[in-house]
Amino acid sequence: MHTDTQPVIGGFHPDPSICRVGDDYYLATSSFEYFPGIPIHHSTDLHHWTLIGNVLTRPGQADLPDRLPPSAGVFAPTLRHHNGLFHLITTILGGGGTFLFTSPDASGPWSAPVPVPGVTGIDPDLAWDDDGTCYCTWAGIHQIRIDPITGNSKDTPRTLYSGTGGSFPEGPHLHRRGAWWYLVLAEGGTGPGHAVSLARSTSPRGPFEPHPHNPVLTHRGTSNPVQNTGHADLVEAPDGSWWMVHLGVRPRGAFPSWHTLGRETFLAPVTWTDDGWPIIGAPTGPTGAATRLWYDDFDTPTLRPQWAAPSLAAHRNANVTERPGRLTLHARPDTEPPVFIGRRQQHPSCTVRAAVDASHGNGGLALRMDDRHLYALVIEDGQIHAEARIGPLAQRLHSVPCPTNSAVLEIQVTATPAIDLEADDNGHSIASIPAEAIERITSSGPDRVQLIADTQGHRTILAELDGRYLSTEVTGGFTGRLAGLLATRGTVRTEWFSYEPAP
Repeated sequence: MHTDTQPVIGGFHPDPSICRVGDDYYLATSSFEYFPGIPIHHSTDLHHWTLIGNVLTRPGQADLPDRLPPSAGVFAPTLRHHNGLFHLITTILGGGGTFLFTSPDASGPWSAPVPVPGVTGIDPDLAWDDDGTCYCTWAGIHQIRIDPITGNSKDTPRTLYSGTGGSFPEGPHLHRRGAWWYLVLAEGGTGPGHAVSLARSTSPRGPFEPHPHNPVLTHRGTSNPVQNTGHADLVEAPDGSWWMVHLGVRPRGAFPSWHTLGRETFLAPVTWTDDGWPIIGAPTGPTGAATRLWYDDFDTPTLRPQWAAPSLAAHRNANVTERPGRLTLHARPDTEPPVFIGRRQQHPSCTVRAAVDASHGNGGLALRMDDRHLYALVIEDGQIHAEARIGPLAQRLHSVPCPTNSAVLEIQVTATPAIDLEADDNGHSIASIPAEAIERITSSGPDRVQLIADTQGHRTILAELDGRYLSTEVTGGFTGRLAGLLATRGTVRTEWFSYEPAP
């Protein structure tokens, strides 16, 4: 039976792009419709990462509308450091195209956006030749020379490489090692067929020859607990070793399995053959599962960088400026979606709690994939309701009194045990165990979600739900779960919020 391989950055952190400055590593990931956008993490050992900021932190940094549909927005950024400056390039679908951002400090603040009109696709990459020429390569695989300060093109786009025949050649990154330029790309789509391929040339302009053993990384067709592996980037450590960061998912439950946390960032070692080709090793994660409590009592004048809202408008309606020590959400008109702000669920099992005051409105605590797929505890007119929304279906499941319109609300997520289809929990052969045990094994979801209310010291489980309905396989899209606060009417306040992973 396989055990879970730990990501180095868990939860909804896809499309990693990495660079090193001295002994420090910096990593950017996609954020799609969420604001603030483009999380930046820092590490000194590649295994343990800390969120230090976001690139998009103010409305003027991109032509972002107040609302973007799910999985629009920021696609696959590339983060590089050149001549003392951090450069980040990304395409914002529904937000005006491709842009460059710069900062002397990876934690920000980052510059105003610089449009790159010559780039006509997603997943743009930046690479510099020895003479200072900057090459921008994007999905397709196409390339153009640009001025990385003005964004202006220096020639016309050209097709660089078409991949090995897999669908959707995308996510290109160019790296130089010795006399060779290596082109890393993803193929097969960011689902079960995902893979990393590689080619090389003596020039960043090609022509490129494919790796003799492509794909260099894929888990398709295997029983590995990490699936959909692809969209990778390379980095060289100070000691001369090389490493690859890539995305992957951790599906759970019975066939066909469901992944709930989104696409996560994994790490793999890279070795080199005598003839200069890389070999990718098995993913390696931090030792042991992190179980540290994350607690926010809102004692700072601005929100911590972990908080994200599914639109610029929602983020604008959530603030701590009225009084440090309290997060306040202002609901929008009834015709608009509820205001939500949350942090990513990063562990298969966790407990989320918050002290919610809804005496001037309706709202509470929610586990959310998008506006059409969420489980929530809502305080409304002296009651706490457990609610579930799955596509067009919305149901109020159970309620308890809440005379003060204030309570501690809790969502507990418990991952189901990994399923071995060769044996039951006691090691018995599948052929010999009872039919009811077979049904349990073959119908298991990825996790169970309990909605719990604590009113005046009395703790009540209002609902226990199958987590498969808050999974990418049900909802579609490119994101993952967030847990956080919800306002459906008026003003809702929160004194504190906690997120605790389970061992």
